[in-house]
Amino acid sequence: MLDIKFIRDNPEAVRSRIAARGEIPALDELLELDKRRRVLIEETDGLKARRNELSKEIAALSKSGGMITPLKEESREIGQRISEGDEELKTIQEAMKQTLLAIPNLPHETVPVGKTDADNELIRTWGSPASFDFEPKDHLTLGEQLKIMDFPRGTRVTGSGFPVYAGPGAILERTLINFFLDTHRARGNYKEMSVPFVVNRDSLIGTGQLPKFEDDLYRCDVDDLFLIPTAEVPLTNLHRDDLIAYDDLPIYYCGYTPCFRREAGSYGKETRGFLRLHQFDKVEMVKFVRPETSYDELESLVKDACEILEALNIHYRVVALCSGDLGFSAAKCYDIEIWAPGEKRWLEVSSCSNFEAYQARRANIRYRRKETGKPDFVHTLNGSGLATPRLLVAMMETYQNDDGTISIPDVLKKYTGFGLITPDGVQ
Repeated sequence: MLDIKFIRDNPEAVRSRIAARGEIPALDELLELDKRRRVLIEETDGLKARRNELSKEIAALSKSGGMITPLKEESREIGQRISEGDEELKTIQEAMKQTLLAIPNLPHETVPVGKTDADNELIRTWGSPASFDFEPKDHLTLGEQLKIMDFPRGTRVTGSGFPVYAGPGAILERTLINFFLDTHRARGNYKEMSVPFVVNRDSLIGTGQLPKFEDDLYRCDVDDLFLIPTAEVPLTNLHRDDLIAYDDLPIYYCGYTPCFRREAGSYGKETRGFLRLHQFDKVEMVKFVRPETSYDELESLVKDACEILEALNIHYRVVALCSGDLGFSAAKCYDIEIWAPGEKRWLEVSSCSNFEAYQARRANIRYRRKETGKPDFVHTLNGSGLATPRLLVAMMETYQNDDGTISIPDVLKKYTGFGLITPDGVQ
């Protein structure tokens, strides 16, 4: 959520920066509401001051036997006006809150201006595409021939977009999760957390999924709870309404969860195999930091995600998202994309974002500034570290052999206990 004072003081700058996203915010309506709110507060404060004066006058006249009826009538009328003002103020504040919740974050000044992902800026690449002396197969063909994934049975059990991993495929997927978590914990600064897979409405408002993206979420109607779209939601909301000590920052968390996304309106888009799922596994990294360090923290977050791909020897690139491709709550975001030789395309495997104070203001996550002792909002960041499905696509296609088998990356062998997946099992 944006700061209403900042919007009030810089309306044209806010309008321009949000327009770079391709959106037109309801700033005029918001500013009119804010103007009326401030007038109401001033009027109500004046009425309350007059009512206090009347109370003193009535008390004094009561002792001296003076006429108090006119004063009591004036006090009663003032009380009615205060009640009416308070009710109007409550309505205005709720309208302002809903309007503010619908306004996206402002793109950082370093975000490239553009409309679509075609305008994203390439930052760097690492490694080289895998080379083959045969025509590489795609992950669907490999998975079917090796019997390590079963999409038809997942569709039978639940519906499309809910995969089944079988045998070595299930072991490999679990291996990746353990490898991710162990790598982050070994850095010595990420604290592993196990969090709920279901959250309440306030949690999703805090991280920015609600109210705008409710159609993309799986909702449990009876309890008004939601299956999480990402571990970002419960991990960030661990500190909702907290006042964090200055010396406790920064705080780094990592955690594994399944993720559930209805992907409303995306049917027919990239729906083959693991490319777009309604349920998938992901390890998330979340940071709570002091504002002055948050952009350095973003760069280190990207580095932490990339080091996992380097350990797996997966060819990747990092792109900075343009203003039109930026997520609703993010001020700046990098996507990490990996090369899938069977698909012959880049696949996003991680997004690393700095939300500045946008989420913290919505979730009321604050710290006390050392120099002033006054509370201020922390900056929050998160990044996938990593999601498993598209990484499995790239790994299967990168490490395939001409006989249809798949080799296991060296760093994973201690987890899997095997080094090769074959049609007959593992070796």
